[in-house]
Amino acid sequence: MSSVVLDDITKQYGNAPAAVSNIRFEVPAGTFTVLLGPSGCGKSTTLRMIAGLDTPTSGRILIGSRDVTDLAPAKRRISMVFQSYALFPHLSVRENILFGLKVRKEPARDFDRRLKQVAELLGLTQLLDRKPSQLSGGQQQRVALGRAVISEAPVCLMDEPLSNLDAQLRHEMRREIRALQQKLGITMIYVTHDQTEAMSMADHVVLLRNGQIEQHDTPDRLYASPRTEFAARFIGTPPMNLLRLDEAGTCIAGSAAAIEAPHGARARKLGVRPEHIALAAEGGVEARVEGVEFFGADTIVVCAVGENTGITLRTPGHLRAAPGEAIRLAWSPREQHFFDASGLAIAAGS
Repeated sequence: MSSVVLDDITKQYGNAPAAVSNIRFEVPAGTFTVLLGPSGCGKSTTLRMIAGLDTPTSGRILIGSRDVTDLAPAKRRISMVFQSYALFPHLSVRENILFGLKVRKEPARDFDRRLKQVAELLGLTQLLDRKPSQLSGGQQQRVALGRAVISEAPVCLMDEPLSNLDAQLRHEMRREIRALQQKLGITMIYVTHDQTEAMSMADHVVLLRNGQIEQHDTPDRLYASPRTEFAARFIGTPPMNLLRLDEAGTCIAGSAAAIEAPHGARARKLGVRPEHIALAAEGGVEARVEGVEFFGADTIVVCAVGENTGITLRTPGHLRAAPGEAIRLAWSPREQHFFDASGLAIAAGS
C-alpha cells in the first residue's frame, strides 16, 4: 500500500487562470478518496497530474514517500480506469486484461495465476473468450477494472468510470468497486461529479471548486458540518436550504419568524436540510406550498417562506398538498447552520 501526497500543486495553461491552484492534501495508504466537484473544478486535471499524464506548473507529488513529480506514468506504480472503457474491440476479455502485463514484459509464468485470481474476483471467469462487443456495459466496466487490478499496483486512479452506465448499474458497480478496494487494500483515488457516489463510497472527500479545495473531510462531516455555502448546497439530495435573513440576522427575510443566530455573529443565511424540516400542526414557521413531488417512500414539498422561494422539505409517505396551500414548518435549533456574507459557515458560539 502507498500513500499519495499533493504538496502545493498548481497547474496553469498559458495565460489562462490556474486550472488547479495550491492544492494540498494527503491520501492515506489503503483508503478510498474521492475528488468531487462540478465540471471544470480541476478534479480530472488533479488526477491526471497524479497519473503523470500532466505535469504540475509548481509543487510536488509523492507516492509512497517517493517524489514522482517528474517521473513517467509507467514508473509511478499506478493503475488507471478511464471514463471510456478503452477496451480493444478485436481482443478477447482475456487478452484485454493481460495486455498491460505483456506490454510491460512481465514474467509470462505468472499470467495464468493472476488472470484466474482477477477473473474470479470480478466474476469474469465465464467471459474470458468473449469480445467486448459481446458484453454488457457493466461487464465491460469489470474488464477495465480487471486490467487495472491485475497490474497489482498499490495505487489505482479512476476518472468517472461509471458515467456511461444506467442508474441501476451505477448503483451495483459502486458497491462492487468499494468492496474490491477494501478486499485488495489498495489506495484508490476516484473522480466524480456525482455526490451520491462520493458519499456512499469514500473514506475521505476532497470537494473542489474553481481549482481550489473547498473542503477536505469525511463524508459524514461534509454532510453535517459544511464549511461554506457551496459545500452545503453541493452535498445532499435535495441540497440544503439556504434562507436569507433580514439585515439584523434575527428573522427570516420577509417573515416574522425569529431566528436565534450564534451570539455576536453577523449571519446572513440560515441553512436547514430538507430531511430535518417537519410539518407542524401549530407554531413553527409559516410557509406556502409551491409544488409537490412524490417518490414513493417519501414526498418532497417545495414551498416559500417569506421572501425565500424553492425551500424544500422531505416528509415520509404521500403528502397531498395544493400549490398556494398554507403550511407550517418546524425544525430543531440543533439542525441549523449559519453563514456570513462571504459564504463561510459561522461556528456555534461565535
